[in-house]
Amino acid sequence: MAVSEDEEQIRTLIEQWAAAVHRGDMNGVLADHSGDIVMFDVPPPCAGVRGIDAYRETWPPFFEWQAQGATFEIESLDVTAGNDVAFAHALLRCGTPEDFAERPENRLRLTLGLRKEHGRWVVAHEHHSFPHTAGGEAMPAAAAAAAEQEVRAVHRQWFDGTAAKDLDGLMSHIAEDVVSYEHSEPLQHLGVESVREECRRGLEATSGAVGWDVPDLEVLVREDIAVAWGLNRMQAQQPDDETVETWSRGTRVFRRRDGEWVMVHQHVSFPFDPTTGRARTDLRP
Repeated sequence: MAVSEDEEQIRTLIEQWAAAVHRGDMNGVLADHSGDIVMFDVPPPCAGVRGIDAYRETWPPFFEWQAQGATFEIESLDVTAGNDVAFAHALLRCGTPEDFAERPENRLRLTLGLRKEHGRWVVAHEHHSFPHTAGGEAMPAAAAAAAEQEVRAVHRQWFDGTAAKDLDGLMSHIAEDVVSYEHSEPLQHLGVESVREECRRGLEATSGAVGWDVPDLEVLVREDIAVAWGLNRMQAQQPDDETVETWSRGTRVFRRRDGEWVMVHQHVSFPFDPTTGRARTDLRP
């Protein structure tokens, strides 16, 4: 059967889109997509993302994962086009060399729905999925890696909020029912308002610059739960311009709720000297 001109146009459109994804080219990824696009992606939310702005926001974590050496390339592509509506289905190699060494047959499944607007084809729907394996792999490597980057992005937002002394920014991605074990009393802080007050006291304790980061941050994601841990480096500028630096231990637990990662538990601590019972705030990694 002869391939129609419309089918050739759509094939070119999809191939150019896939090449843009592989390059990490956001403008190329967004091109030829409708403003009301609906995408059912591998990671949550289960209801999908709706609209071009929400679609755009899904790609930066994927690009970060892909920059670590992953492949995103079309292996097979079939297109069927009518006068104003078309669909396509494809199999793609999407994964790192390690992924393919473990499961060489694994492929990303892709279905696209297109419609013609003002004489040009645009993608109105995308559906991405990996097959669920008999072994019960909870989350495909690409989805887990993207989720990990999302959790890391939450930390970067917190680090930036600390430097800016942005209390509202620090409260983003903290669950209303969070349980936090802080350095100071009481034994546990219950709820976001208690954590907010603790952060407020910390920010107001210095009139100079303040900083927080976790240089060795580790993140582990399984489905809708993530755990992050590492050594907290806190820096505070003193009135004499001297910067005081302290290190402590930190573990944070996240759940994905309504498509967003929120911290439901935090545990930070200093080691203590058993001979004096005092916290050791002078230790360095």
